[in-house]
Amino acid sequence: MTHALPKIAWIGLGIMGSPMSENLLKAGYHVTGHTLEQDKLDRLTAAGGTAAASVAEAVADADVIITMVPASPQVEAVAYGPGGILENARAGALLIDMSSITPQTSVDLAAAARDKGIRVLDAPVSGGEAGAIEAVLSIMVGGDQADFDEARPLFEALGRTVVRCGPHGSGQTVKAANQLIVAVNIQACAEAVVFLEKSGVDLAAALDVLAGGLAGSTVLTRKKDNFLRRDFRPGFRIDLHHKDMGIVTDAARTVGAALPVGAVVAQLVASLRAQGDGGLDHSALLRTVERLSGAGV
Repeated sequence: MTHALPKIAWIGLGIMGSPMSENLLKAGYHVTGHTLEQDKLDRLTAAGGTAAASVAEAVADADVIITMVPASPQVEAVAYGPGGILENARAGALLIDMSSITPQTSVDLAAAARDKGIRVLDAPVSGGEAGAIEAVLSIMVGGDQADFDEARPLFEALGRTVVRCGPHGSGQTVKAANQLIVAVNIQACAEAVVFLEKSGVDLAAALDVLAGGLAGSTVLTRKKDNFLRRDFRPGFRIDLHHKDMGIVTDAARTVGAALPVGAVVAQLVASLRAQGDGGLDHSALLRTVERLSGAGV
């Protein structure tokens, strides 16, 4: 016996949300979306989705509501209040927040939603724009096992590695750790790039051989061309990584974990943003190393 696929409401159609919602459409789901930019709504309808004029309209008869917005304040803005998800979704709906926010915001949202009979999963992702387009994201999930099991087919239309990490907020904690590792990794790669170039080595050849050894990483593979071409069009903006480094340094402080290298990289991300590069891809950490090394940027 076949069950009809759940009806999806998608809130937030940005760099990540647009391709992700399109992957659900390709998988046969009915998706009604709401976002602030009309061109993104047009893109959704062109892909076969339905545009909604408000959050309330989008979620009204949805079985599953997915939010993909920049940070905790935006999650709170779309979830709470008279026009928000909790007031307008039906009891029994499943709210999956795929934004990267503070673990505490996720815990609080789950508690508030429970009072309305709405179930919540926090399910942030890693893999960037390319991972979203290719549906190979890593999805780290916090919440109840039964809700996770119900959402799994949907997650598998969006990503390749799907793991429940524990109760509410756990997905966000793992995402914070992910962002710590990624930032430190990009910074190390950026330092190597400037060192190699100043030494007169063939950079493309050097990065190829490094990628094949213990220094190899997904970061190096994904960002190699950004470094070689100085192409810093955003797949993941410095502004957002700055937000994430704030989340991880604050959360680590709360639990008593020292992040000595992470704290330094958080400051380098902050300095890049202060120099007006917040809208660039996080591989633009290279620009800070170049400035510090006396190279004209």
